[in-house]
Amino acid sequence: MPSNRIGRINEEIQRELASLLRTVKDPRVHGMVSITAVDTTSDLRYAKVYVSVLDQSDVNEVLKGLKSAGGYLRRELGAALSLRYTPELVFERDDSMAKGAHILSLLRDPEVVKPANPANEHIVLDEEE
Repeated sequence: MPSNRIGRINEEIQRELASLLRTVKDPRVHGMVSITAVDTTSDLRYAKVYVSVLDQSDVNEVLKGLKSAGGYLRRELGAALSLRYTPELVFERDDSMAKGAHILSLLRDPEVVKPANPANEHIVLDEEE
């Protein structure tokens, strides 16, 4: 069951990196930055870290700052985790939150999503009043 082990390692790396983000001194890493997921290769050499930023205009700057602080984060991660290899961190932009919000707004738009049964169009839900 090596995949279960990789899953636990991914969760632990995500937890540690989330706590280490507060200690990064790079001014480009600011605002609401969160680690949404970590995907580690099976040989533990590389870890793809998915980062979500609240202010979408600063995403590229935050990623540059995280890449610059990658050595520090890797060193601190190696000290916190007892693994044979500390994976090299590759930071990727994660837009899943924005895509989910867009889909939710489309679902709430009555022009886009029509009622399943046209005979029920006269029914008004309590939320819409």
